[in-house]
Amino acid sequence: TMKHLFPCTLLFAAMWLMEACSPGTAGTTRPCIPETYTISKDSLLDKIKGGWAGQAIGCTYGGPTEFKYCGTMIQDYVPIEWYDGYIKWWYDNMPGLYDDVYMDLTFVNVFDRLGLDAPADSFAMAFATAEYPLWHANQAARYNILQGIMPPASGHWMNNPHACDLDYQIEADYAGLMSPGMPNAASGIADKIGHIMTYGDGWYGGVYVGAMYSLAFLSDDIGFIVKEALKTIPQESQFYQCMSDVIRWHQQYPDDWKQTWFECEKKWSTDIGCPEGVFVPYNIDATINSAYILIGLLYGEGDFYKTMDISTRCGQDSDCNPASVAGILGTILGYNRIPDQWKRSLKEVEDRNFAYTDISLNKAYQLSFGQALQMIEKNGGTVEGDLVTIQCQQPVAVRYEKAFEGMYPTGKRGINKKITDIQELEFNGNGVVIRGNVNASDEEYVAEVELYIDGQLAETAQLPASFAKRRYELFWKYRLAEGKHTIAFKWLNPQQGVSIEINEMLVYSARK
Repeated sequence: TMKHLFPCTLLFAAMWLMEACSPGTAGTTRPCIPETYTISKDSLLDKIKGGWAGQAIGCTYGGPTEFKYCGTMIQDYVPIEWYDGYIKWWYDNMPGLYDDVYMDLTFVNVFDRLGLDAPADSFAMAFATAEYPLWHANQAARYNILQGIMPPASGHWMNNPHACDLDYQIEADYAGLMSPGMPNAASGIADKIGHIMTYGDGWYGGVYVGAMYSLAFLSDDIGFIVKEALKTIPQESQFYQCMSDVIRWHQQYPDDWKQTWFECEKKWSTDIGCPEGVFVPYNIDATINSAYILIGLLYGEGDFYKTMDISTRCGQDSDCNPASVAGILGTILGYNRIPDQWKRSLKEVEDRNFAYTDISLNKAYQLSFGQALQMIEKNGGTVEGDLVTIQCQQPVAVRYEKAFEGMYPTGKRGINKKITDIQELEFNGNGVVIRGNVNASDEEYVAEVELYIDGQLAETAQLPASFAKRRYELFWKYRLAEGKHTIAFKWLNPQQGVSIEINEMLVYSARK
């Protein structure tokens, strides 16, 4: 049907439908990805603006609920407020809320400075040396990079216990916005940048979000967008299987998003990677949070508020997930079609720089627009006068990766001792993660600690006291021989007034 495409003119639409789309039943024409897509510059900019605006609005809407509802949905009777001036309040009082936006802008800025072929190391160093605080996969990657472990090793699960967390998923919006109609180009960007901090299912979260943004330029059929974008994900992956389940459950329970949410919880809420999320309701894994993005998109039925609200009420990372759904839907609608009740607050801040950046929303709109034009020409499209013709891409699956293979968490033990009070720790399995922290008044202090496993030196770790440079977990070792093991520590440079606390030990086994 004609409503599924957004051409500049009906003539363009008719040409695409005749050339690129195969007939459906009863004389209808099914949605498809055309060979080429022509759009005016104004319309292209409007969609890019809609993507950035939607991301900021969705992040704000879900902000107060972030990780307050873990393993439970936010029931309908729980109010989620919104009022004129609301976004300005967050800018003024809690600008760190927008970490998934200013993280995107780090990468947008590198493209602006160094061009589309900027190397992965440039993005890695910009990210690692930025002033903003980081957590989970991002902080683990920052530590790795500052220690000389560069991408893709910085995001690999053997070096990063948070490799399957959602960090790149919440930062991938820019890749789709600069790759309109070209999901494989967005995947290429994700390969370069997403592997800075993630691997496997964690990486796939960003690949999928980027592909959905990319295809949002071509169609307003949400079912079509989510299914086509999923073709960028290898079918054998857990991530693909979870998203396929959500799509199937939506068909089975078309009027009950809560039933689909419940089916997700039963089958897909297990996290084996993130040491904070194992054995507890807290889940920052990309797979389950991508499922919440998908639930919002499918059950929201194109309504901006409903889409954002459902994704928020799924819980867990309930500011980043509505940011993604509102950004994708904002790209479909375009800035001008986002309801005014949401844009009124946005317009108050569009000229204000995000925290830790010199980039405002108005500047982000223009940067992404310019980068999109460059990407279109780089990938065989043309820019002539006011018209832009995109050489569209049929989605192709990225390579298969699986993190934490053969690693099954079997126990988490509280230690709660200073490292100087520990003679030896014992565990039975094939892997271990030691969580804790370095306490020092001098932020420049870096503890040097030797880790011994079964009496053999396993590593000499550098453990900064600085919050910005900290090692997110003190120690970890995967893929040990299955069996009984001992751990011992030797602190090489103790100082008065400094302590190293060992909080807990997470144990893995090769057997479920």
